[in-house]
Amino acid sequence: MLKHSIPLLSSLMLSAASAGSAGASPSSIHAEIGYIEVAPDITLRRMVAHSAAPKGTVLFLHGFPETLLVWKDIANALARDYEVHAIDWPGYGMSSRPAVATFSYSPRDYADILRAYIKSAHVDRSRLTIFATDIGSLPALLAAIEEPDIAKNIVVGDFAPFNRPEYMYESLQNLKSEPAASKTRIHMNGTSAEILANAYRRGLPPEEQFDLPAEVLKDMTEGWGHGDITSADAFYHYYSHFTRDQDYLEAHLGELKTPVKVVWGEKDLYIKKEMGEEFARRTGAPMTVLPGIGHYPHLQKPQNTVAEIRAAK
Repeated sequence: MLKHSIPLLSSLMLSAASAGSAGASPSSIHAEIGYIEVAPDITLRRMVAHSAAPKGTVLFLHGFPETLLVWKDIANALARDYEVHAIDWPGYGMSSRPAVATFSYSPRDYADILRAYIKSAHVDRSRLTIFATDIGSLPALLAAIEEPDIAKNIVVGDFAPFNRPEYMYESLQNLKSEPAASKTRIHMNGTSAEILANAYRRGLPPEEQFDLPAEVLKDMTEGWGHGDITSADAFYHYYSHFTRDQDYLEAHLGELKTPVKVVWGEKDLYIKKEMGEEFARRTGAPMTVLPGIGHYPHLQKPQNTVAEIRAAK
């Protein structure tokens, strides 16, 4: 289990003192980072930005190979009007990395973690918007099938809701079955620096490519090998159960009662937008395709994510 005195916390902690002032300007409202225990062997690092008079609560769920810091600027932009939460999934950032014998890192297990966090953090579900991308999206939907009141609404995007490998990047296809999955895991662990430096650039023309904030890249780099399970290992284990949990979602779509919206990058190289279009069509969910945007809309054009939250009903 992680200890609450992890040194990185002090270097990342951001002042939240001004967040309690109703007259605080957006630039003076900051998220703070800490830890919360959600199960006997799992402690999550989390970020919370408080608002004096919140219109509701937003919970951000990151993808691979990210950490909660990808949401920091977005959280600060929203914190005048919303209470904003973000977590590191187990296996990412500075959250716990339990042994695979006790935690499978599957979408289903992540759905359990999501429900446990909402309960442990005393989040008001009736006013909650879950905003999930990539590996965070399927767990959010699985949680909603089990508990339709998990949130007021859910925004998902750039993920693979169904078992349609033809819409997925080759390395992701390889992770869905052995022996290719184990070879891909080894390759990813051996090329972590390249993945962290370039994963968000791929598929974008030069004029649309961008750099990560230095503190975000540093956090992702330090988080990759934190503990006994790397982020690539967690990703591998997630995918070892992925088809099973995709099939479960598809078989239970009729039980998905929580309002859902789909937001997708038009130029997503990793998961083609046709995946999102099928999901939106079959669930009746509204869908927004972001022109010229890749797999990481919240990093490429964070203002779009802020606008989506403010437009959510």
